[in-house]
Amino acid sequence: MISLHGPDGVVAEGEACRARPVPHHATWLDLDDPSPAETALAEETMGVAVPTRAALSEIQTSSRLRRRRDALYLSTPMVSFDPNDLSLRPLGFVLTRDRLLTVRFQRLAAFEAVKAAQAERDGPASSSGVFLALVEQLTDSMADTLETMSDELDSLSTRVFNFDVSANGESRPKRRDLALRRLLRTIGRRGKALAKLRAALLGLGRLLPYVAGEAESWLRPEEKTRLDSLHLDVGSLDEFEARLSETVQFLLDATLGLINMEQNNTFRVLTVVSVIGIPPTLVASIYGMNFKVMPELDWTWGYPYGLALIAASALAPALYFKLKGWF
Repeated sequence: MISLHGPDGVVAEGEACRARPVPHHATWLDLDDPSPAETALAEETMGVAVPTRAALSEIQTSSRLRRRRDALYLSTPMVSFDPNDLSLRPLGFVLTRDRLLTVRFQRLAAFEAVKAAQAERDGPASSSGVFLALVEQLTDSMADTLETMSDELDSLSTRVFNFDVSANGESRPKRRDLALRRLLRTIGRRGKALAKLRAALLGLGRLLPYVAGEAESWLRPEEKTRLDSLHLDVGSLDEFEARLSETVQFLLDATLGLINMEQNNTFRVLTVVSVIGIPPTLVASIYGMNFKVMPELDWTWGYPYGLALIAASALAPALYFKLKGWF
């Protein structure tokens, strides 16, 4: 989808963007998952080359941040901010003194918010103003997502360190195993989401100082101040994300520790059972030998004696391990 916007809202959409010359107040051309025809139309309208998805997905800094004549070509990976699927897709900007071209491949609430502000005649008028408004909205969305994830990790921490399924009548090993598996999967998903957010924050953190330096000649003083403030905000979010990542690693280690404890408990029970079974087996083996001369064969109470000895040899180590608290 292709749409042209100005400080008063939508100027043109689709084929209507082909108008020549482009209205002076139309400062922002937005491409949302464009088709080849829409890409060609955007190039004709803006007079600049539109980067492809492959070009926007390049990971080298020199590919993400570059200047071509009077246009700044910027790209960064960006998450979708969908709580169920924080997918990571490229986001591109082509910034000039008079125009801003954006290329994206997913719906982003930040773009809708800036468009709504412009429709209400409360949005930015210049290309750099639109760019800053978009980055501010993206930063706010990241902050909200990180705050939500912080609350989720607090809840996970409570579940990990208060783990006791037996309190709910689910003391069977299979239930404990399933509960720990669910915890491990949840923590893993949070860690994966944080890694994607970190990639997006890193991209924005590199992008802002580059724009501040390369576009210094046409940025207004208040826009330079906003850029500096945004850079500080992104840096603080990056530090906050790093602490959350440390929390995820800590919870992961704690959960793996619980799993190891459960395995150790299982092996301890098996060990105790095997030790308890050794003395009765020894007694039964002795009295199961087929020698002709065995005095106990002629005892009237030989059989009860053997059974009692087997029972006593089993109960003695069981009582010992019980007193030691092994089970």
